[in-house]
Amino acid sequence: MPPRILLCGDVLGRLNQLFKRVSSVNKSAGPFDALLCVGQFFPESPDQLNEFMDYIEGRSHFLLPTYFIGDYGVGAAKVLLATSKDSANRGFKMDGLKVCENLYWLKGSGKFTLLGLCVAYLSGRKSTDGQQFGTYSQDDVDALRAIAEEPGIVDLFLTNEWPSGITSRAGAADIPSGMSDSIGSDATISELVTEIKPRYHIAGTKGVFYAREPYCNIDAVQVTRFIGLAAVGNKDKQKFIHAISPTPGSTMSSTEIAMKPPNTTLSPYTSMEKKTVERDAPKRDSNDVSDSQYWRYDVSQKRRKSGAGDGDKLCFKYLSAGSCPRGEQCNFRHDIDARKQYMQGVCFDFLNKGKCERGPDCKFKHSLQSEGDNNLQRKPGSEISKSNRSKECWFCLSSPNVELHLIISIGESYYCALAKGPLVEDHVLIIPVEHMPNTLSLSPESEVELSRFQNSLNMYFKTQGKEVIFFEWASRRSTHANLQVIPIPSSRSPVVRNVFNLAAEKLGFKFEETKVNSSSDGRKFLRTNIDRNLSFFYAELPGGTILSHPVEENEIFPAQFGREVVAGLLNMADRADWKNCMHSKEDETKMAEDFKSRFQEFDPNH
Repeated sequence: MPPRILLCGDVLGRLNQLFKRVSSVNKSAGPFDALLCVGQFFPESPDQLNEFMDYIEGRSHFLLPTYFIGDYGVGAAKVLLATSKDSANRGFKMDGLKVCENLYWLKGSGKFTLLGLCVAYLSGRKSTDGQQFGTYSQDDVDALRAIAEEPGIVDLFLTNEWPSGITSRAGAADIPSGMSDSIGSDATISELVTEIKPRYHIAGTKGVFYAREPYCNIDAVQVTRFIGLAAVGNKDKQKFIHAISPTPGSTMSSTEIAMKPPNTTLSPYTSMEKKTVERDAPKRDSNDVSDSQYWRYDVSQKRRKSGAGDGDKLCFKYLSAGSCPRGEQCNFRHDIDARKQYMQGVCFDFLNKGKCERGPDCKFKHSLQSEGDNNLQRKPGSEISKSNRSKECWFCLSSPNVELHLIISIGESYYCALAKGPLVEDHVLIIPVEHMPNTLSLSPESEVELSRFQNSLNMYFKTQGKEVIFFEWASRRSTHANLQVIPIPSSRSPVVRNVFNLAAEKLGFKFEETKVNSSSDGRKFLRTNIDRNLSFFYAELPGGTILSHPVEENEIFPAQFGREVVAGLLNMADRADWKNCMHSKEDETKMAEDFKSRFQEFDPNH
């Protein structure tokens, strides 16, 4: 059953009135699972603070889990400062800092899963005066732009203010009279919502209720519904509570996601010229896969042209997830050594600034970690030796971090392992034993063994009626190379080339195509024609086609490009992110053992 969510506009500290209404709605149309509040959450004047603090201090109670982003108003600084110092809220939490029982503060910006729904948010209002609470920063905006680059569909996007331009064009006929787009509207939010493309966008601060007709998104199949909510207790009796029950996008089929209501309009944010260009674009052959699967790869000119930022700062996205969708275009530093330290529990502020203002209250480590020495002090950004880096690498066999239970075959120069968070069953990695940034950097002699692995896997999958796609993404910041091996049904192999070329077109480049007679010939071509000292991507497709692309220094190239393209090919958009496909260690062990038993007669090392 889809989750049942209540949405609320500016609370303004009027919690008694809010929960009187929530209780009534819950009885008549509930039960509801959560309450999401946008606009100013805290009181407007000190005389309302006692009522508000009754809830914060436990004398009154929040009736259901409540999440808010309007972190400004009377009492906000005191309450939120105490919340920030609470030891339970240390670290980087995007699913809410707990203020009291059933109340969670969505700080800054982020994305999290709530009851199966993907929720993104931007907390506070636009400001340049550097206030600690109640405003968002450029870092918060940049983080959301990185989120927009990630695979998957955002179900709900929460902002305090409305996006500028939402009332323009068709679909805006029912706007309350006398409302100005210049008050309580924000052009930055307009930019973000066109990039994030949520299914629902909820905002407050305007003082009116407005549910716009759904509108189409450029290069996305899903429509967006905008809902503006009034303030609790407003004199005009405008609606401040609204109920929705959306099915999580991650569980919907592509057909369901692409359904458009009959009252769907054009996007209020895009120019008519762009629509004309799209309308006049040449039609694709019916054998091609629909453009709609590849909306993910439209990269705006604004992001392409964005300049370098403060390169000394670490990218939190990279440290926490192991990859950053902005790749080498990211304004922040992608430091593998810092990531390893972060994974060992070292404080992000300590790594980023050399100090942590939380001091002893911080639950993370304030010293750099190394094997056998947990108190090694080192300045952020200084080098760690290659041997230490290998000890921390996930793929080095000598590393304590290597997942030995996933390994299925070991040779002299390469070993095979099941992928963690596999896209499909029997998704395999071919990994060099030596700690190298890409497979083309290994000695020519090692190619013989790699070809044996490729040929063996091809034969194994043919017995199952499948073909194989091999691909590798090698960045200049890469650490330990891995060649991805993904089996696909033979029936899909005729369109693989078209799918990759379409995705490349969306990113603004063209693959170099080469036909070869065998995998060994393909490897010889790649070693001869690719500069292994630069970043590059290549794919070896069924039928002997090699697609290759050198990635320029300032070119945006998603780290998960290959996986996301194959996910689109197989109509598995929800599995494009490996973190959505994780299994328990017990399940992974069984999967590896089952694969080894089936692969045994083909294994070149058996």
